[in-house]
Parts: sequence; structure tokens; C-alpha cells
Amino acid sequence: MGDGKRFAVLLCAEDSDYVKKRYGGYYGVFVEMLAEEGEAWEVFKVANGEFPDDDEIANFDGFVITGSCNDAHGNDVWICKLIALLKKLDSLNKKVLGICFGHQILSRALGGKTGRAISGWDIGVTAIHLSSSTSTLFSSLNIPTTLSVIECHQDEVRELPPEAEVIAWSEKTGVEMFRYGDHMMGIQGHPEYTKDILLHLIDRLMQLSFIEDSYADELKANLGKVEPDKDAWKKLCTSFLKGRL
Repeated sequence: MGDGKRFAVLLCAEDSDYVKKRYGGYYGVFVEMLAEEGEAWEVFKVANGEFPDDDEIANFDGFVITGSCNDAHGNDVWICKLIALLKKLDSLNKKVLGICFGHQILSRALGGKTGRAISGWDIGVTAIHLSSSTSTLFSSLNIPTTLSVIECHQDEVRELPPEAEVIAWSEKTGVEMFRYGDHMMGIQGHPEYTKDILLHLIDRLMQLSFIEDSYADELKANLGKVEPDKDAWKKLCTSFLKGRL
């Protein structure tokens, strides 16, 4: 089914001990959602300075950029190097799927602007609405026009790159998804996350004093009310990354 295709995960976060033990790291979480039989998947820990060589890039059919604790509007050495890589992938017309931080940094690399979300943290299961233009783009997938996805971010895409198109929005975030040509797409939410991962993150954010204890308790109380549409997201992400739309 995978026809021998090769994909790379550009890992922008440090794996917590919990996620390593439970899921084999965030790389394992993405492989669980996206990998199909016959494909080869590799990981580059870009946040640690580990990047594919220029001659390696051509051997991959697609790339996935993960979330991160870092700001996409920051200028850390590895972030600037990642931006240069994404510009190169664009010039080569490579398939790229950006998730959360990956969505934001992809937008920045293509000429957009990112920053702190005006509405503050968005943590929990959020309903996002696909724009009318996506009815053609995703018509073969038979998915609903409103999808629930796990979110955990305090930054957002503030201004899209030239020629990019918003393909989904929510009440809190104007750019939940965008696409750039037929080869690049960003998703602000975390289609790869489980509620278990989110609960773990809420605890970590609380321990680091990024969020108040009372807010963390409220988030946990609300978490059982809505389920993320994981099957629909899996179909959407794999179909885009593998050119089946």
C-alpha cells in the first residue's frame, strides 16, 4: 500500500519520559497515525540540531513538522535552520504537513506572521469548521464540515503567507488550517494526540506555572464531554501527505 515511499518526521520537541515510555516518543505517535504498510519512516530531531543532509532530502516523499514548546516567532539557531529547510522543500515541491508549532513555522517560512494568540491559550477539544472551498479539496474523503480536534497552543498564525488559503477556522483561532499550493498544509490542532497525552500536558503546564491550577482543573473536567474525530483526521492527513486528494 505504501509503495516503498519514504517519509520524515521533523521532531521539534523534547520527548517527556512519560511519552517515551507510553508511546515511544512523539515520533511513535505520528507513525501510529500516518504510517502505512510498505513505507519507511525516519525521524530527525531538529530541535537538537539534527537535520537531513541536502542530498538526503530528495529521497523523501513527504515531511511532517511536529509541535514544540518553542515559539515559532523565535530566532533560535535550529528554528532559523528549519525555516531554511522548509523554503528548500517548497522549492522542491515536497509534501509537507505542519502540526501546531509545525503549522506556525511553515507559515512563517513561506512569508506569513505568527505570534501570541490574542484570545490566549486554547487547550482542550475544539470544534473547527472547514471552509466552503474545502468541499472540493476533501470531497473524496466523505468527512464532516465540522471536526473536533485536540488543541494545546498559545501562539497562532496571525497573517497567512501570500498565495496561501485558510481552509479551516474556529471560534478562537482564525487560521486553524491553511494550504499552500498542493504540497503544503498546516493544522493548528493536534490530530495525532490522545486525551491521555493532553492530560499529561495539562499537568506539565500546571507544574511549570504556565497555567493556573484552577484552569487545569476546569480543563480536565471538560475533557470528557467531546471526543476528537481521530478517524477523520487520520484519513485527511494521510490522504494529503500521500497525494490521494
